[in-house]
Amino acid sequence: MLISLFNWFVKITAWPVQAIVFRLRVLYEDSAVQTRRIKGPAIIISNHTTVFDYAAFLFVFFSRTLRYQMAEVLFKKRPLGLFLRMLGGIRIDRDSRDYGFIARSEDILKKGGVVGIFPEGRLPREGEERPLPFRPGAAYLALLTGVKVIPVYTGGGYFAKGRSKVVVGAPFYAAELTEEGLTEKENIDLVSRRMRERVIELGKLSDERKER
Repeated sequence: MLISLFNWFVKITAWPVQAIVFRLRVLYEDSAVQTRRIKGPAIIISNHTTVFDYAAFLFVFFSRTLRYQMAEVLFKKRPLGLFLRMLGGIRIDRDSRDYGFIARSEDILKKGGVVGIFPEGRLPREGEERPLPFRPGAAYLALLTGVKVIPVYTGGGYFAKGRSKVVVGAPFYAAELTEEGLTEKENIDLVSRRMRERVIELGKLSDERKER
């Protein structure tokens, strides 16, 4: 409850600032099946362009409390770490074998919440292919819980003069992307690749579709 209340406080008070800074224009792959309103539990996956992606998504999906998985380095910075905890950030220690974040994410989803993941795991460096190959965590969690996955593409560029495009894709279930005869690990790897392909498709849609 406190996390939800703090989210509402931050979003309401920061709304005028984000309208100037982010200048978001949200497009939909199919508005008949998925808009900015999310019903029930869901996992959001997206490409990662900048540290401001999470902040922008707070306003894309304004009506829901987003519980995002975040790298440990962010929580080590004060007062940023405390702020992210109050927003409900899920800490991932990338250099350890602590997978408690999976259990925490699963619990949030079981309670009807929304978990956000940047499956690339880090920001791409200059010259690297974008998006980076997706790590298996998002696919594993989606298969484990069976909740819908909402793919999102963001073009970044939040501080540019033009509008920042975000494309919300049609939801799917990870089980739909698996194949019979494969091992669990092979299916997780397959789902990860197909998740990445879905985000790339949304990126192409962003380039092709006229602004609404």
